[in-house]
Amino acid sequence: MQLYSTNNKDLRVSFKEAVFNSLPADRGLYMPETIPVLDPGFIRDLHLYSLPEIAFTVAKNILNDDIPDSDLKRIIDDAINFEAPVVKLDENIQVLELFHGPSLAFKDFGARFMSRVMSYFLEAGEKELNVLVATSGDTGGAVALGFLGVPDTRVTILYPKGKVSPIQELQLTTNGQNIRAIEIEGTFDDCQALVKLAFNDPELKARFRLTSANSINISRLIPQTFYYFNAYAQLQRQGKHEVIFSVPSGNFGNIGAGFLAWKMGLPVKQFIAATNINDTVPAFLKSGVYQAKPSVQTYSNAMDVGNPSNWVRIMDLFEGDSSELKQLLTAYTFTDEETLKAIEEVYHEQAYIMCPHTAIAWLASRQWLRDHNDETAELVFLSTAHPCKFPDIFPEAIASKIVVPSQVQELEGREKLAVSLGKDFEGFKGYLLRG
Repeated sequence: MQLYSTNNKDLRVSFKEAVFNSLPADRGLYMPETIPVLDPGFIRDLHLYSLPEIAFTVAKNILNDDIPDSDLKRIIDDAINFEAPVVKLDENIQVLELFHGPSLAFKDFGARFMSRVMSYFLEAGEKELNVLVATSGDTGGAVALGFLGVPDTRVTILYPKGKVSPIQELQLTTNGQNIRAIEIEGTFDDCQALVKLAFNDPELKARFRLTSANSINISRLIPQTFYYFNAYAQLQRQGKHEVIFSVPSGNFGNIGAGFLAWKMGLPVKQFIAATNINDTVPAFLKSGVYQAKPSVQTYSNAMDVGNPSNWVRIMDLFEGDSSELKQLLTAYTFTDEETLKAIEEVYHEQAYIMCPHTAIAWLASRQWLRDHNDETAELVFLSTAHPCKFPDIFPEAIASKIVVPSQVQELEGREKLAVSLGKDFEGFKGYLLRG
């Protein structure tokens, strides 16, 4: 597998190099030189395969033998060892539950696969791998658990102070061992900017072997395609053959993986980007002008991104043709008030509890059905996190009905291990250099 930079298509690097470097020196993002189209027979017969079997076939095709079959199968069986069920809520709306992994968020797919791929490529005696990750909520917890105890690896997680939920903060800051947490006096965009600056700092690059665990790393993006194929397999078992995916969207890695799956042959009729009031992409689709803006804090904190990194990958998939992209992508944006109302409505009507990110995807699904007269397609909205991670958002009547998984209960009472820094790069760089 060869990859190029979105800023320079003449650049070519191996998958291993892209995994460890995360970002090209020209500050683009890595993309596969070729995107394979899967055998139509495999797509037709997806319903015959399990999630690990689907994941293996998808990964084998895109990685193009960079990892031998036996090793790749072992990595996938170890990383993707939990379910991602599609649950029917309404006549034309179903929910894809992606929160059944260890950190209770969809990020487990990418973080667990990436950590095992890095461990596989990391050769004995090599310089310690320093993993930097910015998180607006769920990425950090998934990365922390994915890399906890991995030999010759140190993980540094940056998160915006006071802008993650209490449970998310516990998942970030109570691990110890090879996991460090830094609370930044700023927004997620500030955290992400610090990580990007670190990768392009000559002194840090000379001193450390740096890589990223954010969705800017291609090894995070590839495994997120798995659950799109698996969701379609489950629809096939129901006799459904058309699908529209509604995706909670912040940094646009999740929906970017969906587009990658589509490029590989998954028959998706439409994608819906569901955002909170951080509406950089919906505004672009309306005006044709892409204008990054400071992020605003909302209840759906993992989507509080004003300059989504992965948007450049989506535009690259369409070779910059926004007119073609607009045919396949619809975007809606919703407020906190609408989010809370949706949570209460679905609970009272369906006895189903959604996290705020999931609620926005449900709102977008419903809005799409109102805007289109289409009775043939099945709408699947992605549930990206377990509702227990956001206890302060729900009314007491709903909060009392949330079943808290045992792994969350075990976090309570643990000591918080985190340092506080401002959003200036020199302060962050000094922290890294001090070790």
